[in-house]
Amino acid sequence: MKFLPSILSYFFQKKSSVRNVKILLKFLLFLVLMVTVYSIVFHFIMDAEGREFSWITGFYWTLTVMTTLGFGDITFTTDLGKVFSMLVTFSGVVFLLVLLPFTFIQFFYAPWMEAQQRSRAPRELPPDTKNHVIITGSGPTGFSLIEKLNSHNYQYIILTEELTNAFELYDSGYKVAVGDLDDPETYKKMRIDNAALVVVLDSDEQNTKIAYTVRELSETVPIIAKANSHDSVDILYLAGCNYVLELPQMLGESLARRTIGGDARANAIGRFEQLIIAEAIAAGTPLVGIKIRESKLRETCGVNVVGIWERGNFIVPTPDTVIGNSTVLLLSGKEENFELYDELFCIYHVSGEPVLILGGGRVGRATAKALQQKNIDFRIIERLPERNIIEGNTIIGSASDLETLTKAGIKKTPTIIITTHDDATNIYLTIYCRRLRPDVQIISRSNLDRNISTLHRAGADLVMSYSSIGSNSIFNFLQKNKVLMFTEGLDIFRFNVPGSLINIPLSESKIRERTDCNVLAVGVDGDFILNPRPSLILKEEHELVLIGTIESENKFFKQFVE
Repeated sequence: MKFLPSILSYFFQKKSSVRNVKILLKFLLFLVLMVTVYSIVFHFIMDAEGREFSWITGFYWTLTVMTTLGFGDITFTTDLGKVFSMLVTFSGVVFLLVLLPFTFIQFFYAPWMEAQQRSRAPRELPPDTKNHVIITGSGPTGFSLIEKLNSHNYQYIILTEELTNAFELYDSGYKVAVGDLDDPETYKKMRIDNAALVVVLDSDEQNTKIAYTVRELSETVPIIAKANSHDSVDILYLAGCNYVLELPQMLGESLARRTIGGDARANAIGRFEQLIIAEAIAAGTPLVGIKIRESKLRETCGVNVVGIWERGNFIVPTPDTVIGNSTVLLLSGKEENFELYDELFCIYHVSGEPVLILGGGRVGRATAKALQQKNIDFRIIERLPERNIIEGNTIIGSASDLETLTKAGIKKTPTIIITTHDDATNIYLTIYCRRLRPDVQIISRSNLDRNISTLHRAGADLVMSYSSIGSNSIFNFLQKNKVLMFTEGLDIFRFNVPGSLINIPLSESKIRERTDCNVLAVGVDGDFILNPRPSLILKEEHELVLIGTIESENKFFKQFVE
């Protein structure tokens, strides 16, 4: 019954279905009239034979004879009654046993089954559909994106050419439609003019064709495409894409950014106008071993510690939280604040030893390139000789071989980055490296979100999900700088002060207590008040910038917006 409304909607969309239902209702009405007339005649004949029955008995006799059940408990004794019985039996065989099933199947059951199939995989969306996301192709990135869309109440549709694939997706709980991906009519039926975003996640050739087709129909709808090859990026932009995702490059940069190595500068990971969100490694700096209140970062630099990463776990800090050697600080501030921070901490070098990259594929090469730009030395371990990525920095051999790891410098390296495309291999290498070096920082790539927790249990300090990197980027683009989803399950988002909080001091809003969200800043006339005072009176023109998990964000909306 869960999908009954959608089935009914598709059933009555076709004029032929409405016409068929009218024909079936007319036939049923005719049967009711026939049964009623037979029941009346039954009473007249019984009166002629000197017997009297109730009206209920008349209908009972008529239906048992028409359906050929013939219980025999009520029978006529005259020839007229017997002829009438034969007439009722014959008409029952024709109308109830032959025409009724045929009519029901032809005019209702068959169209209903067709509507049920169409509701599972429609070829057209309702005319009033708007602000929806059209996704072609799926895979881990698409499914991860759909989870985020669902959590923020965005409508979406997965567009596929294969009916079998559509049914499989539908049965898995996804909203899906069927159509030729290179046919303009398909996108007209998907209400492309009203769409909020088109996401293309197929092959580079298919993505180019889809983007070009969509752009012919609409010059304004945003298009995001995934590029599997660096050579395809420019072509996809020429085809009309607004943004092209190079996931290996993006993942490599993210892995390099979290590396303990080089100096202790802060690395910006996102911004809301003048407000910058950055990460900074604490290892090797005077911050290690002291409480946040003792760091005086706010007083000396103007930056605010809004969160910390501790071996893969995000913690909302208090002034008494102690900064450890493996702590990654999440900081907020303006550009001039981070210039001061970098001046103070760029003199501290975490380690001069090379970082180890296990795997020389696309992600491994992108990580190496990002480390080069940061002037961090590295060694890549790659078992395929033809992949001599960087002369002098590549070691050919197996990452599971102790001699190869020792040659690469595992005994002194500050960080091991595991970048293979197989999660099972990544888990194996994480366990192995953690046994060899209990104190080293291990950062691993995960291809599937479900393996993130497994890699953490295996000993990884930080896990970067391939699918989450892509889905976060797409979602941030969709939100148009209203939400910064910078890691799995954790958001920084901005929202105008809800009506229920207007003219209330920040301390009395109880935002943290009621939602588990922290207020990072308050926007006023295009500027931001960082770490606002508890006594600040919230005004209608203010904008809140908050940090929290998806669950916390949903609590905020339920408590103050809905």
